[in-house]
Amino acid sequence: MTLLWKRLVLLSIIGCLTASAEDEIFQGPTWRTEPSDLILPIDSSDQEATITCEAIGDPSPQYRWSLNGTFIDLGSDYRRHMSGGNLIISSLDRNQDMGTYQCTAFNARGSILSRKASLQFAYIENFKTQTRNAVSVREGQGVVLICGPPLHSGELTFAWVFNEYPYFVQQDSRRFVSQETGNLYIAKVEPSDVGNYTCVVINSITKEKVLSSPTPLVLRTDGAMGEYEPKIEVHFPDTVPAAKGSVVKLECFALGNPVPEITWRRTNGVPFPGKVKMRKSNAVLEIPSFQLDDTGTYECVAENSRGKNTARGRLSFHAKPHWTQTMRNTALSIEESLFWECKANGKPKPSYSWLKNGEPMHTEGRVQIENGALSISSLNLSDAGMYQCVAENKHGVIYSSAELMVLASPPSFSKNPLRSLLKARSGSEVTLECKPQASPQAISLWKKGNEVLRRSERIALLPDGTLKIANVTRKDGGSYTCVARNQFGTASTTGRLLITEPTRIVQGPTNMEIIVGESIVLPCQIACDPALDVSFSWAFNGQLIDFQRDGDHFERVGGTIAGDLMIRNIQLNHGGKYVCIVDTDVESLSAAAILIVKGPPGPPDSVAVEEITDSTAQLSWSPGRDNGSPITGYIIQARTPFTVGWQAVDTVPGAIDGNTLTATVVDLNAWVEYEFRVVARNSVGVGEPSPPSVKTRTEDAIPDTAPTDVGGGGGTKSELVITWEPVPEELQNGEGFGYIIAFRPLGALTWTRAVISTPGLARYVFRNDSIPPFSPFDVKVGAYNNKGEGPFSSIATVFSAEEVPSLAPERVVPRSVSASQIEVIWAALPPIPERVLGYEVVYWEDDTKPETVGKVRISGNYTSLNVSGLKGSSQYYLAVSAFNTAGTGPPSSSVNATTKKPPPGQPPLNIEWTLIGSQLTLHWDAVTALETESEVTGYQVTYRRQRHNDVSTITTNKTTAELTLSANDDYLIQVKALSEGGEGVGSEPIHIHKLSMGARGSRAAKSNSICLFLLLTAVFSALRPSCF
Repeated sequence: MTLLWKRLVLLSIIGCLTASAEDEIFQGPTWRTEPSDLILPIDSSDQEATITCEAIGDPSPQYRWSLNGTFIDLGSDYRRHMSGGNLIISSLDRNQDMGTYQCTAFNARGSILSRKASLQFAYIENFKTQTRNAVSVREGQGVVLICGPPLHSGELTFAWVFNEYPYFVQQDSRRFVSQETGNLYIAKVEPSDVGNYTCVVINSITKEKVLSSPTPLVLRTDGAMGEYEPKIEVHFPDTVPAAKGSVVKLECFALGNPVPEITWRRTNGVPFPGKVKMRKSNAVLEIPSFQLDDTGTYECVAENSRGKNTARGRLSFHAKPHWTQTMRNTALSIEESLFWECKANGKPKPSYSWLKNGEPMHTEGRVQIENGALSISSLNLSDAGMYQCVAENKHGVIYSSAELMVLASPPSFSKNPLRSLLKARSGSEVTLECKPQASPQAISLWKKGNEVLRRSERIALLPDGTLKIANVTRKDGGSYTCVARNQFGTASTTGRLLITEPTRIVQGPTNMEIIVGESIVLPCQIACDPALDVSFSWAFNGQLIDFQRDGDHFERVGGTIAGDLMIRNIQLNHGGKYVCIVDTDVESLSAAAILIVKGPPGPPDSVAVEEITDSTAQLSWSPGRDNGSPITGYIIQARTPFTVGWQAVDTVPGAIDGNTLTATVVDLNAWVEYEFRVVARNSVGVGEPSPPSVKTRTEDAIPDTAPTDVGGGGGTKSELVITWEPVPEELQNGEGFGYIIAFRPLGALTWTRAVISTPGLARYVFRNDSIPPFSPFDVKVGAYNNKGEGPFSSIATVFSAEEVPSLAPERVVPRSVSASQIEVIWAALPPIPERVLGYEVVYWEDDTKPETVGKVRISGNYTSLNVSGLKGSSQYYLAVSAFNTAGTGPPSSSVNATTKKPPPGQPPLNIEWTLIGSQLTLHWDAVTALETESEVTGYQVTYRRQRHNDVSTITTNKTTAELTLSANDDYLIQVKALSEGGEGVGSEPIHIHKLSMGARGSRAAKSNSICLFLLLTAVFSALRPSCF
């Protein structure tokens, strides 16, 4: 009974541990914040100190603190209490609270110790008040004034006051204040140094400052000191330990006359790195971020004209331990073995120790400790807990923590049961895994139905419990059970094996060629066992196709046994390898095809002008992609600043085949900047053009194009005016372009030449009093540039300037035609020597204001002219003169006429109309002219056929009119009043539609059309409708 009771208790404990291990593994304390060293000033009695400590774990850790290795009883200590894990100390007491603190965090899983942290108090006491003796020295002698700082804690800084505060001693090559000793060193005393010196000491933590009693410095009266060699008074120790990453400062200062110069060097001859700084006139050597490479012997050399002296010391490297390997949280089954190893670097080399739940461990029985290695054999439940590896040297201590869980549990398949149904392809190998959770590991056996399985040629039982069946058949289908057992219990899991027939791809994709822009379907159809679940996917060039993202081009079509791929609007980048992937419960199959997409060629590249002349350019290029269809030829295009876009150019050879990568462009213009590009073509089409070549200018040449449209004439007396169409810039063939104008009297042999150097000029005037008026000349214009003269134009006949007509027209008679027109009549000029090309009428409104002049010309032998656009009821003055190319001749005497009153401004109103058949009758109200308007003399009716767009008018002196209209057209009708002043304002247009035959209507002030609805009503109604 006793043994049974103990076993039940053990199983109960094991069950609890098992649940804990599965659900909340590794919840022992883990440090989040560990204590740090503190150094505090004591300013007042109510000052507090907080030493931080925080860990995480489940359950939440609790804490306790120790001071100098002794646990602090917080229950009986009114000055100390905890907030979380932080230790708060109030009413600080230097004697009671100074020391080394350590925090312990613990929960049900175990305990861990924090790193140790010191609490120190910074202070400085006052100097003793006793008077200091005077220091008597000779001029030129060196002197050391002793500071002798009082009792203190914390880092100090030193300065000296000369005579009275705040006149501090300025440090230079002659004076130095050591931050190691606090003393003031004067290498060579001068008379200006005589006075009182006070040492000022500042605590860097408390910022408290204390001053010593003054030390008088006086000169002796027995004469100055002569020169002597340097004597080093400030030097560093023979060995200086330096921590990794620290700032190292070495001091060196010498007395001497003359003042010594300080230099530094390394005895191994290695130069100082750039980080090393010299300060205080080289009296301080500073090495920031000290590293192992900085170790060695350093030498300070003090030298003057009398000699030199040296001081040496070795910088040694030390480093706190730091981890290179730590242990990890570990869960092991009962009776297994634990091995942990931790490693740390440091200088000197660290030593190791181990803690379990904060207590030291020693080699004993199952526990073996060797340096940083811990091993425990045959684990039991009592070995569970928190372990710490401790690495320590004289410069520091570090801790690494890990939790050991010892597991003891019966087998369980709760997390790794067999699948209830497992499908396998006939002929394949089936693997059934038996992976129970158990501590220690369980022993497994397999059953098919109720029959225990044994090893055979096809059946393999692996040591880890896995069952493998090779070359399965339908007979292997059925129920399989794995049974697992250890000393704590037994468990089993069961699943059914279903054997299916192999899946086959009955129609897969095949290699194809397709033109860009077309669409295609790649088939993928299968035959499979109906018990299988099937899914289809497609890969393109090794990447699965995302049908949502790439839905613009790709779509999967087909039913449950087909996974066909449709590709729409195929592009060049769709060419490649397509794989249909068929996945079932038991296998994965695939079928692949290569799709070649043919398209127009890609753009050629590297177009270069190899050689260029004044009319040709030798080009070369590299081919672009043929995009699935061989390149059959190339086209060369050119662009200049004078062309609109790119234009094809002539080449040699004329047809460039696909294997040719050079050609000569011909018929280029000289001295023009060209860009060239190449376009490839294949059986599919013409591709994109290449990038343009570098701009290249053809060579210059003699002009080969003559100016065109040579002519001229006109001008003033004794002038020959020659004009031409300028040669375009792209045809000027070089710099220094201009024109050569050649002319001679008709029938003469000798040419007169003139040169014009302005390329854009298109006119030349030759002046000579001997030129008779209107005389014919042979004229031609040529071109030239810096290379020479080009061709001349064909010869044209140009007349010299003629003289203006010498006579004025006579018998000028004006006649007022309307409110806006005056007709002018004159007698033609008799024959005169000058040509008469026509007549010009000048008119103006006010005889005193010539700026209101208007002009009207008529060419030919006419003797009358209508001047229009005039104002009504206004008097105008008019004069007539003859003109030719030389200008106008003398004007006639002026005449005047007054325009008639304006026509009525009121249009005909209340127009009524009746349309019977094709006969339209109109009636309207008479228009009454105002006093300022011309009297009404009649009316004009205008009607326009809209389909034929012809206009007809009739006039009447009545207020009625009749028109005969065609039944096959629409009409637009308007009525105007007539008067001496002209036509009046027209009425609103009347629209007569071809469907309105047999209708009537009226028109007041607003336009209104016949409504189609009412017109249709007129057809089917006995009434006579009208559309208002």
